[in-house]
Amino acid sequence: MQPTVLLIDDNAVQAATRQTILKRAGYFVIPALNPQRALEQFRANEFPAVIDLVITDHIMPGMTGAEFVRELRTFAPTLPVLVISGMEEAEDEYVDLNVNFRLKPLLPDNLLASVHQLIHPGNGGEKRDIA
Repeated sequence: MQPTVLLIDDNAVQAATRQTILKRAGYFVIPALNPQRALEQFRANEFPAVIDLVITDHIMPGMTGAEFVRELRTFAPTLPVLVISGMEEAEDEYVDLNVNFRLKPLLPDNLLASVHQLIHPGNGGEKRDIA
């Protein structure tokens, strides 16, 4: 069964690029441009599959990644979350939120290694082939 990744990024180009990388690696990707809508879908159980990992941007209109994760943690305290940001100081906002924080630019191999580690913890951190 394909692991399912919810990808939240208000930048459609970055989201599409990451979605392509993840799909080629065998993940089922659900893109979301709006973090508030993604939270509504979580609460209403509207996703077509169980979410195994959330990848979110930090700076988005209406709600930051940290605000999104704080809200998410109220009903999904252990769901793996990968935060990708171009702002190193943003990491401070995620203290005690149980996330994996990565700085942009995040190369495809590093993205896939982080995703694999979060979805398959303790599995030796082996990378998936992109082919």
